[in-house]
Amino acid sequence: MPDRPSVGIAVLIRREGKVLLGLRRNAHGDGTWAAPGGHLEFGEGFEECAHREVLEETGLEIAHLHQGIVTNDVFEDEDKHYITIIMIADYIEGEPTVLEPEKCESWQWFRWNELPDNLFLPLQNAMQEGFNPFEEKQITSFL
Repeated sequence: MPDRPSVGIAVLIRREGKVLLGLRRNAHGDGTWAAPGGHLEFGEGFEECAHREVLEETGLEIAHLHQGIVTNDVFEDEDKHYITIIMIADYIEGEPTVLEPEKCESWQWFRWNELPDNLFLPLQNAMQEGFNPFEEKQITSFL
């Protein structure tokens, strides 16, 4: 087991009252629905990582990035520990495309109050804290 947590960035992309989630495969959280995202690279800012990961995984253009919530996620079965920074972004253009089929089976838009039961742990933890990406009072702007 690693001696320190890794840092992950997840991006909840908002479009017409829905968020984009992908069905994970071949990694921890296999078979769960997650926001696009990945590891924060050395020297990279949250916003830069969010843009890079969304483009690499979905091909979508996003804007208006804000920090939403930070979760402490221990994946006991996989011996992994992440600090996940959940970012909020608005959809600009494009259709979500599976650009990393080894990691994601499909992309789908969901209403926040109609999310699937099998959510990736960071989203489960955010929801347990009462987080809602559509409530502006819960979002911190990056300046």
